[in-house]
Amino acid sequence: MTISAVYTHTNLIARDWRRLVNFYTLAFGCEIVPPERDLQGEALEKGTGVPHAHITGAHLRLPGHGNNGPTIEIFSYNLLSDEGLKRVNRPGWSHIAFRVEDVQAAVEIVKSLGGTLIGEVVTTRVGTDKSITWCYMADPEGNIVELQTAIR
Repeated sequence: MTISAVYTHTNLIARDWRRLVNFYTLAFGCEIVPPERDLQGEALEKGTGVPHAHITGAHLRLPGHGNNGPTIEIFSYNLLSDEGLKRVNRPGWSHIAFRVEDVQAAVEIVKSLGGTLIGEVVTTRVGTDKSITWCYMADPEGNIVELQTAIR
């Protein structure tokens, strides 16, 4: 038996949600989905299990999926726990990926907005007759973003 489900969003907890919203809108053309969130109170504390929780942030519509497509939810909590070291090989969610026309040009744009290149831009064979050019970068808070071309 499976659950009837539709993917809606992925949440990213930021130290400064406005900074990351600005980064993702400028770098990738994400769009803010109103309203901005300012959540606190008993239901939030019970739902999150975080006493005295206060969340602020916004949803960003991801590019390429129209007005009803999935979003990335970028929130900041008033209280943050230790995040640990973000690495591409750390267990758990690793990265978000964006398909771009020109990976190297996208790298330069991401760098100009405060992102950093983690490894190198590489091309990997996929099967016997296809390849993909890709790289990992970090956003201004160190969250990992993959840039990739379409498989050719």
